[in-house]
Amino acid sequence: MQGNTVSARHKPAEQDGIDLMTDRFRDIITALGEDVTREGLVDTPARAAKALHFLTSGYRQDIGKLINDAVFTSDTDEMVIVRNIEMYSLCEHHMLPFIGKCHVAYIPQGRVLGLSKIARIVDYYARRLQIQEVLTKQIAECVQGAIDGAGVGVVVEAQHMCMMMRGVEKQNSVMTTSCMLGSFRNNLDTRTEFLRLLGGA
Repeated sequence: MQGNTVSARHKPAEQDGIDLMTDRFRDIITALGEDVTREGLVDTPARAAKALHFLTSGYRQDIGKLINDAVFTSDTDEMVIVRNIEMYSLCEHHMLPFIGKCHVAYIPQGRVLGLSKIARIVDYYARRLQIQEVLTKQIAECVQGAIDGAGVGVVVEAQHMCMMMRGVEKQNSVMTTSCMLGSFRNNLDTRTEFLRLLGGA
């Protein structure tokens, strides 16, 4: 019951934000020279506002609640890898999407993280205005903070619409970023094993 009360309390504020964005999108479409009252565009400002609200939902989530009780005791000390986690985010410079995949690895020392929670952590940080370098580091630090592992490695590969649709317009460019913590940074063999398993070495 309490959860429903909290949700109801936040809903008007969120709706106010969506309504404000709807008005601004209407202004933007008009400034482009379009007729916002024509049939194909009459509902577009509201749709765009709701879409942007969803694409930035990371701002309105609680990482503690998201991870919840998904940290489990385990005696394994072998590398855990989750590959090819699909992700998308919005470039903070042009508010255009960048889309790709994230690979997360860690070496546990007493605790492991529920599989689906790793993907949720990726979404939590990706769904906001972002640059890929920071996103990669945030994911790694969050996983490390959740399990206090011996090490964490994260690699993100993405294509950026701000580079493909405008500017230099290079359609096949892919940006790769990595963040290595603990044994992934300090131990060459650990880092090499991770990258080899990803096909990067």
